[in-house]
Amino acid sequence: SSLNNLNYLKDTVMFSKFIPSKSSADFKSAFEEVTLSANTILILACDDNQYRKQDIDPILQQCDKKVLGGIFPQIIYQNQKYSQGAILLGLDEDLDVSLIENISNKSDFSQIIEDKIGELSEETSTMFVFVDGLSQNIAPIIDRLFDNYGLAINYIGGGAGSLSFEQNPVIFSNQGLLEDCAIFAKSTLRSGIGVKHGWKSISDTYKVTRADKNTIYELDYQDAFDVYKKVVEKASQKRFTDSNFFDISKSYPFGINKLSGEMVVRDPIVLQDKALICVGEVPENTFVNILEGEKSSLISAAKEAYDESIDSLESDVKTFTLFIDCISRVLFLEDAFDDEIQAVYDKESTLVGALTLGEIANNKRHYLEFYNKTAVIAKIENG
Repeated sequence: SSLNNLNYLKDTVMFSKFIPSKSSADFKSAFEEVTLSANTILILACDDNQYRKQDIDPILQQCDKKVLGGIFPQIIYQNQKYSQGAILLGLDEDLDVSLIENISNKSDFSQIIEDKIGELSEETSTMFVFVDGLSQNIAPIIDRLFDNYGLAINYIGGGAGSLSFEQNPVIFSNQGLLEDCAIFAKSTLRSGIGVKHGWKSISDTYKVTRADKNTIYELDYQDAFDVYKKVVEKASQKRFTDSNFFDISKSYPFGINKLSGEMVVRDPIVLQDKALICVGEVPENTFVNILEGEKSSLISAAKEAYDESIDSLESDVKTFTLFIDCISRVLFLEDAFDDEIQAVYDKESTLVGALTLGEIANNKRHYLEFYNKTAVIAKIENG
């Protein structure tokens, strides 16, 4: 109830309102309730709601509080995942929110980020970042973000979008629902972040000899699909047909080799002739492996990410948990995904999350990345 939310707010910096309904009228009434007692509203909503821009835009545009968030294939509230509904997080803090639009058509993001986001204050500790996960140029934005602000702060967020892989307005902002954009919010809230994936290599290492943004054309000077098909069909004992590419590929991502050791995973989601279209960029001349996962290794990795988030926060203050996890882990784990949620759920701490098209994180020790198929946990101070 409203009263419970307001009582909860007295000794915390965040309260949550979960709406199980897909109705935009229910969204409107919950949103208005949350804006009464919060200065920033962070929204995690489901694609199945099929929110229409003409219904949602007036609600967002009339709000005099800061708004950010995204529409995702599924969301997590406490110890369950949902394919419809929305979570509204009411934050006490008036976050410094910035928006970059039309990101697929821009090239140099250094100056844009400097102009839009500006300098960090001494108190800035965490930055929330949500992007349209089906846009191009996500990796360059993330790279320039890190170039500008480095390891001074933590970053947490993910890619919004639909499993139809059709681009729609999926980013919540004060301007309304938008597509092909990225939204950033600087916060003084302290956080601890853990990042793990649990996938293992089953192939040789291949050089990406021809690629453009998020499309791989050649591996070791051969058509990318020919190389991929040979390894994956042998490992999976399945055969690719005209209609089952994603059904098989969701279990066999690429891993980009990084100096830090933990591979950055890339999901091949669409086959186009013999090219592989991924969620996120795969730069030319990088080295990749084809990966495979076991259910137990993925669940263990999520628990490791949770433990890492607690260790890196080093605080006895009450926290809430923001769980950014890849929707393709759900598709891979199926019923066992419940075990992954249980691995990171603590009854003493509100758990909210999004099942995303790509995950954005670092933890003040590692380079900032746009991940796929990866479990990201942020423990954020809430008291």
